[in-house]
Amino acid sequence: MIISRTPFRVSFFGGGTDYPAWYREHGGAVLSTAINKYCYITCRYLPPFHDFKYLIRYYKREETRTLDEIQHPSVRESLRFMEIERGVDLVHHADLPARSGLGSSSTFTVGLLHALYALKHEMPTKRQLAINAIRVEQDRIGEHVGSQDQTAAAFGGLNRIEFGGANEIAVTPLIVGPERLERLQHHIMLFFTGLSRIASEVAKDQIAQISNRVQELRDMVALVGEAEAVLTAKQDRLEDFGRLLDQQWRLKRRMSSRVSTSDIDAMYETARSTGALGGKLLGAGGGGFLLLFVRPEEQPRVAAALHKLLLVPTRFDHLGSQIIYYSHEDQQLGQH
Repeated sequence: MIISRTPFRVSFFGGGTDYPAWYREHGGAVLSTAINKYCYITCRYLPPFHDFKYLIRYYKREETRTLDEIQHPSVRESLRFMEIERGVDLVHHADLPARSGLGSSSTFTVGLLHALYALKHEMPTKRQLAINAIRVEQDRIGEHVGSQDQTAAAFGGLNRIEFGGANEIAVTPLIVGPERLERLQHHIMLFFTGLSRIASEVAKDQIAQISNRVQELRDMVALVGEAEAVLTAKQDRLEDFGRLLDQQWRLKRRMSSRVSTSDIDAMYETARSTGALGGKLLGAGGGGFLLLFVRPEEQPRVAAALHKLLLVPTRFDHLGSQIIYYSHEDQQLGQH
């Protein structure tokens, strides 16, 4: 029996520059952090007492005899990628809902690959996990997804991630003192809008607009450097981080008409008028979680103004994807 635990992520700056259609020509960068909300994958070889080979439980239950019959694309292609020949029993649990802008589909793929590596008694590097999850989602499934979510989930931590070139991804942890890091976390509010969307559909529209949004994407990359400078500067300029988030959001809204809605715009303006220095909708857009940067003393007022939304307390995760339980005692029940 294997259990993997893989963090969701919050993307602060640079989202949209992590699509291969952009960074393979221009290069890209994001500033993001993993958070202490997780996807859990329980995995074992299926005992040979069933008339099916694969038992998969998420919001659906699947019992299939062949890989091709598996409906869940990440499960099907991850099993195929890892060349798992025996029958498998998989169960998925998560702290937060899918389609909410926190990279849930990529977190699932990273956690699943990690569990399957452990099932084969192999220990991948964080880079292997990230790159292989990118390959599964982009090349095998054909999803319209970027490359930051898989990387953040695999590595954990608060990082600058650069895309492009021979290595494709380069992860640089931000060196931020513990006091400033704590203050940064205390300035963040995360609200669930109650609106869900399929990120790849929104992303498909953004990718189609890349050639028309070159300047906006370059400006987004520039904001990554500015935000990094704010966090690592000797002088305390933390509130500038919130103001940069507001710039990022306004740039992102210009990428596609599907990034925001009138309801989301109203939520954001309400937050700004009651004390938020900045913020953004997480993920590709269209729904999910709204991130706000608010001085601690102003947060009760913002929370009251957005009382219809669910406020989700969160902190940063620094470990990335982990195997939290590993036992091979049940692997000797025979082949199926």
